[in-house]
Amino acid sequence: MEGTLTARDKVGVQDFVLLDAYTSESAFLDNLRKRFSENLIYTYIGTLLVSVNPYQELGIYTMSQMELYQGVNFFELPPHVYAIADNAYRMMCSELSNHFILISGESGAGKTEASKKILQYFAMTCPMTESLQIARDRLLLSNPVLEAFGNARTLRNDNSSRFGKYMDVQFDFKLLEGGEEELLAYLGLERDPKLYKYLSQGHGANESSINDKNDWKTVSNAFSVIDFTEDDLENLFGIIASILHLGNVCFGENHQGCAIIPVTHEIKWIAKLLGVQPSVLLEALTHRKIETKTEEVICPLTLELSLYARDAMAKAVYGRMFTWLVNKINSSLVNKEFTKKTVIGLLDIYGFEVFDKNGFEQFCINYCNEKLQQLLIERTLKAEQAEYEMEGIEWEPIQYFNNKIICDLVEERHKGIISILDEECIRPGPATDLSFLEKLEEKVGKHAHFQTRKLAGPKGRKRIGWMEFRLFHYAGEVTYCTKGFLEKNSDLLYRHLKEVLCRSKNSILKECFLVAELENRRRSPTVGTQFKNSLSSLLEILISKEPSYIRCIKPNERKEPSKFDDFLIRHQVKYLGLMEHLRVRRAGFAYRRKYEHFLQRYKSLCPDTWPHWQGPPAEGVERLIKYIGYKPEEYKLGRFIKGFINRDKPLCPDNEEFIVFVRKNYILNLRYHVPKNVLDESWLKPPGILENASDLLRKMCTRNLVRKYCRGLTAERKALMQQKVVTSALFRGKKEGYAESLNKPFANSRIDEGEINPKVLQLISDEKIQYGVPVIKYDRKGFKARQRQLILTQKAAYVVELAKIKQKIEYSTLKGISTSNLSDGLLVIHVSPEANRHKGDAVLQCDHVFETVTKLVMLVKKENIVNVVQGSLQFYISPGKEGTIVFNTGPEEQIYKDKDGQLTVVSACVWGGR
Repeated sequence: MEGTLTARDKVGVQDFVLLDAYTSESAFLDNLRKRFSENLIYTYIGTLLVSVNPYQELGIYTMSQMELYQGVNFFELPPHVYAIADNAYRMMCSELSNHFILISGESGAGKTEASKKILQYFAMTCPMTESLQIARDRLLLSNPVLEAFGNARTLRNDNSSRFGKYMDVQFDFKLLEGGEEELLAYLGLERDPKLYKYLSQGHGANESSINDKNDWKTVSNAFSVIDFTEDDLENLFGIIASILHLGNVCFGENHQGCAIIPVTHEIKWIAKLLGVQPSVLLEALTHRKIETKTEEVICPLTLELSLYARDAMAKAVYGRMFTWLVNKINSSLVNKEFTKKTVIGLLDIYGFEVFDKNGFEQFCINYCNEKLQQLLIERTLKAEQAEYEMEGIEWEPIQYFNNKIICDLVEERHKGIISILDEECIRPGPATDLSFLEKLEEKVGKHAHFQTRKLAGPKGRKRIGWMEFRLFHYAGEVTYCTKGFLEKNSDLLYRHLKEVLCRSKNSILKECFLVAELENRRRSPTVGTQFKNSLSSLLEILISKEPSYIRCIKPNERKEPSKFDDFLIRHQVKYLGLMEHLRVRRAGFAYRRKYEHFLQRYKSLCPDTWPHWQGPPAEGVERLIKYIGYKPEEYKLGRFIKGFINRDKPLCPDNEEFIVFVRKNYILNLRYHVPKNVLDESWLKPPGILENASDLLRKMCTRNLVRKYCRGLTAERKALMQQKVVTSALFRGKKEGYAESLNKPFANSRIDEGEINPKVLQLISDEKIQYGVPVIKYDRKGFKARQRQLILTQKAAYVVELAKIKQKIEYSTLKGISTSNLSDGLLVIHVSPEANRHKGDAVLQCDHVFETVTKLVMLVKKENIVNVVQGSLQFYISPGKEGTIVFNTGPEEQIYKDKDGQLTVVSACVWGGR
């Protein structure tokens, strides 16, 4: 690394672990300042990258820079985001392991720009095929689309990522600034953003550091590459325009104190763009539908509640539209070749936020950062300790603040702040922000990291609900105002409005609100709980991967080049945990090199090793450091490399640990090279060290032993393994949930013979039962759910209710089997309409869908009969009549009949943030 440095590169130290005063925050800041003054924005803490936003172009992201960092040892070149990207890619390829890069920092620190640079690096340096070239273009161009719809202007940042559920109704002006005149006229919009309430809140709408006209051209080009159709764009822009019109809807009051809309100009535009009746929309914005046991009652809303309904509609429409947009982009990026076995995840997430007034959004964001901070510290310490344990090196564990106590305060079931908030949102009676605060004082008031105080109104007036509570986060204390917590945690979109949106002729909007009807009958999770569940899913994904970290710092509030605000940066250094991370690195051994590399670099310092050392590198290094005069406590020689050097020798104490390590990695890598069937000869070849070693353990890795093991299986067990191979051919890379099903063994049957009614057994006594499973059958006309059994014999499939056979499907009449590409358990057995006594196709739902379809396919013995569909499918009901099943994703699994008479199947969605 030192050999590649210019005089400019040597300003300060480019790795904080080399700081002499590594415990001094002032020394840390001084080094950061020196480097920033020379436009050296990157500095390492070991393998963690600290990045300071320069707020100017530096010319360090050229193609030649990408080529310079490609395939180079991590510390051989000055710190750079490309080094992080290349190191993750090389480690993924060499170790066949999954990685993630976590980019964190506060709004305006440059997180999104860092993620763009990493994506560009991967796109330009990785091997490319024609299909991957298409995916690359879509990946790069997805950024401007997501920014256009997912970013907003905030007090801190003109282009702040607001991905997630907590999105202010403040949108970019690209549609307005850059849109063609014809498009604006079609949408009923004018170019001046100040004319729209949702765009003109806060500081001036046109005072921006962003060129919206240029961005609009980029976004328009991206839409065509990412595979959006003309209808998609028409519906998408219609939704955006309708929200702008919605913000300008003004309400008044009649003589009874009920809300009215005196001027309906905006209502007509919204109705036109969303494909709904103006009168129906007008009523839904000023009235609420209440269900009693015997009837539905339409009640007028007050002015305040109508304003809430309008804004709730805007947020719900935009939020669900953005989710649709993310899903659309994700589907366009799917690797259709299904050859990639490992991944690098890239997480660009909002950083810790502290404003003068902090609300529900900041509470969720900071909770997220608490969890990610906990992950960073634990993974750093765990990785460090694991390496020292492997090398046989003792070290003193670092004491650090375990913020689990704060995470529990927020998320603990029944006791945490989110649970208390949920209870207030659903309890009967008048719940208010004040009652929520009082409940907090009652349940967590004595917690060491929690305080409350009440804000009184002006003198002489009654106290109002402007209340605060304070949390002591790992990054410092933050005071939150509870005003709006209940409102933002609840679904304020009244049923009346949901029904209107469900009937929209705008296909995107209709798709987004298909689950609205069922949400009224089954309470969906609150916003806080959805956020907690999504965060939990995200952490599960991250924990399963090897981490790299980029910590982004904002040097000043005014986004001025070369300005270094000590107070602001000191605060970020603290809450990003950089000093803590540095202490962890320094507590161990910050400099680690292989014996060969260390000897090659420093052999000139010792007469015994210069110019050539003839013996083992480990002994040369030991001779070298003793000559230099290092004290024993200043260095440790690892034993792992000694095993590598002696890897070709017979098993002995010097190489035993290394051979065990190689054997473990080989067995783990077998996961990604499973043969087509158990008797296949093409097993992954073991490394030479395992072929030549004489110990019994290495035999577990040879294909002879594997084949011997397979031959020793019972016929029953071998048949079940063969079924898994068939399942792979049917569903691998096609249906969600397949990967998770791999570790779940198949069973001969899910129903014992004693669970089948004797009358049924008598009716099919001449056929041998091959498999049985409980299912739910959906009637073909009304879609009522019925508990049934599906019995498979050698000749036919039987749908059984207690003692009755409700439907017999002979395999000769079976036309096909359909499932969705999502994680639901629905399957449709299609039967030839010409079959005698035909009752239509069978619509079934099963907890063991992979197993059931596989068994059925192997019994039918027909090729290409399984169809994995996306979006929807048609099924036969009776001559001339077909039904439709629509597949979608949502907060929870649901199956219900929608207003259009279709069966809607909703699979639980997973985290879709970047």
